[in-house]
Amino acid sequence: IYFGTGNPAPWNETMRPGDNKWTMTIFGRDADTGQAHFGYQKTPHDEWDYAGVNVMMLSEQKDKDGKMRKLLTHPDRNGIVYTLDRTDGSLVSANKIDDTVNVFKSVDLKSGTPVRDPEYGTRMDHLAKDICPSAMGYHNQGHDSYDPKRQAFYMGINHICMDWEPFMLP
Repeated sequence: IYFGTGNPAPWNETMRPGDNKWTMTIFGRDADTGQAHFGYQKTPHDEWDYAGVNVMMLSEQKDKDGKMRKLLTHPDRNGIVYTLDRTDGSLVSANKIDDTVNVFKSVDLKSGTPVRDPEYGTRMDHLAKDICPSAMGYHNQGHDSYDPKRQAFYMGINHICMDWEPFMLP
């Protein structure tokens, strides 16, 4: 069974230090025992409310060496399309949905960690303009599909950015 977990709370990222382990995670679990086979955290310390619980598409495709692999592809609200080996949870690829994704510069494929651009962070006393994607995400709750004959994914994408300025209320 494959499923995603949601974002941490509260949204004010200064109130919850650390990676907020197990939030924003793709889990692979044994259907009979419930035991986790893997957990891959896409957005440690999510500060934008990306809540990555959306669709997981399963496919079997050849890798660059011609070997068939069982894959899980997840277009996340954070603007990254993740592909994992669904047998062990290893990261195969992590690519921006669109060139305008700016909250991350890239994803380190060895560690699986996104490389943040601090200009688009939500820290206190910082006005971030044109954060892409917005809290809605570049991919929200729409359903997607995979055509094995064409080896093509079909997905609906939002292109909405936002400004963010946190402040304290008395």
